[in-house]
Amino acid sequence: MSRRYDETDHEHYERPRRRTRPRTKERPSYDDAVDGVVVTVDRGRFTLLIEDRTVMAMKSRPLGRKGVVVGDRVRVVGDVSGRDGSLARIVEVIPRTTTLRRTADDDDPVERVIVSNADQLVVVTALADPEPRPRLIDRALVAAYDAGMAPLLCLTKADLADPEVLLSTYRSLGVPWVVTSRGGDLSELRDRLRGRTSVLVGHSGVGKSTLVNALVPDAHRLVGHVNAVTGRGRHTSTSAYLLPLPHGEGWIIDTPGIRSFGLAHVRPERLIEAFPDLDEMTEGCPRGCTHGAGEPECGLDEALAAGEAEPERVDSFRRLLAAREGHGADPGGSTAAGE
Repeated sequence: MSRRYDETDHEHYERPRRRTRPRTKERPSYDDAVDGVVVTVDRGRFTLLIEDRTVMAMKSRPLGRKGVVVGDRVRVVGDVSGRDGSLARIVEVIPRTTTLRRTADDDDPVERVIVSNADQLVVVTALADPEPRPRLIDRALVAAYDAGMAPLLCLTKADLADPEVLLSTYRSLGVPWVVTSRGGDLSELRDRLRGRTSVLVGHSGVGKSTLVNALVPDAHRLVGHVNAVTGRGRHTSTSAYLLPLPHGEGWIIDTPGIRSFGLAHVRPERLIEAFPDLDEMTEGCPRGCTHGAGEPECGLDEALAAGEAEPERVDSFRRLLAAREGHGADPGGSTAAGE
């Protein structure tokens, strides 16, 4: 049998071998990229706001498994005209200022990012119909402190119950609050939202989407209703959505239902840092002290014995710490939220 190639066949010598293509560390500079913000995410497609227009985009391959979430500030190339059928590419995620996280359960090591770049977490809770769930409020506050976000407690349906009963539990934490009623004045809430990017969290039926529709009249968020038998609301929001407040007064992010609000990612030292007055009392604590009730030689107990700490303040902090560890969680501890 004759050879397929003889020594005079140039193709035999000039055929490139596999894996011989030179590699380069140079990457595209994307000098023509424009800035945008992620408004919502749906099955791998991202709705962005670029200047005054809405643009659809996908994530570029070089980003790999890096997640892109609502609130992210991104750099975009490609067709950013916003025309029907156009599709741009997200090539860079600008470093986040804050990240609101959760885990599926308290022992789940996998963190899930809810939203980014928000500076205020608004915990929306109905005073009645459905009944408040303090454990859920506590967990949301822990998540806010861990993320470095300012918390705000928004109590709805004040026409059905007295807010003082619930407020007495959180007053010692120094958490600001606003109280609203059906069809009532929202000027105080607007003042709290002005100039900020706020995330609204609340379980079904608390009136979260009703608030969004009142604050942003053209939002058209679906409103759920509370089941008279189960006391739970119907899920209507399916994804987080970033909305601009009228007259450029800020942004709000309406979130979908979170069926569990695990806090496995929160470290006790991060939580105590949110309470500067208590943090300085724990400087002499033994190594590894969580500052919870029953910890030996905890500085908080010593400060209580010396009359240097407010008992209500310490009890409130330790209640949040217990919520983080999942102790004493009631059936409402996980949110069946969604509006």
